[in-house]
Amino acid sequence: MDGNGTPSPKPKRSRPVRVADEIKQWVVEGDLKAGDKLPNESAMIEQFGVSKGTVREALRILEAQGLIVTKTGPGGGSIVGEVSAERARSLLANYFYFQGLSIADIYQMRKALEPELAASLAGQLSKAQLDELQDLAERHPEPSKSAEEEKEQHIASLVFHVRLSDFAGNRLLGFVIGFMARILTDLTVYRRLYDPPNVELWRKGREHQLQLVDALRNAEPDKAREVMISHMKIAEELMRTQEAHLMRRFMGE
Repeated sequence: MDGNGTPSPKPKRSRPVRVADEIKQWVVEGDLKAGDKLPNESAMIEQFGVSKGTVREALRILEAQGLIVTKTGPGGGSIVGEVSAERARSLLANYFYFQGLSIADIYQMRKALEPELAASLAGQLSKAQLDELQDLAERHPEPSKSAEEEKEQHIASLVFHVRLSDFAGNRLLGFVIGFMARILTDLTVYRRLYDPPNVELWRKGREHQLQLVDALRNAEPDKAREVMISHMKIAEELMRTQEAHLMRRFMGE
């Protein structure tokens, strides 16, 4: 809004950005797959009616986003790339970094989605997948003795949830849950939510993860859902306590 209460005009997009969007639209409409080759530079100059410099800048934008891969030399050119889940999560995290997310915001989503993921995986995982989850749950058999060790344990516990999300049959559900674990990891580190060490968070978290692995191994979807609901509720309460401790310490400094 400007000073008169009218909406401020949207900033104009540069010509390379507009061309990059047109190339993406062209890829979608042409149903191109990862590895398919894009038209050469001359063809794109003619198709979009822009200069060589604009086309090259548009391609650099798409390459930075991971949407294309450009090879130089004989037989080179641009091909459609495949954006990895980790790359997509990183780009999305850059946006949410400035949105002031709270622990409550994240757990509102986690409580809605993770119990359903757990239920959907009961009886569906391979022995290797279950053994991996078991190893992750058992990785830290003793509570931490320092803030640095607490940080390592907390991040390791979130890896358990990332791996669960990797096993999801519903890729969208898995991506969102994995992304929330990534955001919570970042919040833990830069807000120092691991200091002071929280023995109850370690104990309850480990206990729930081991119970969940048993439910998944025994093909008990209702039990898996119940364990994850309990885990989310207790984890949120303990994490918000950590957040409150941090705020009190900050105000006292």
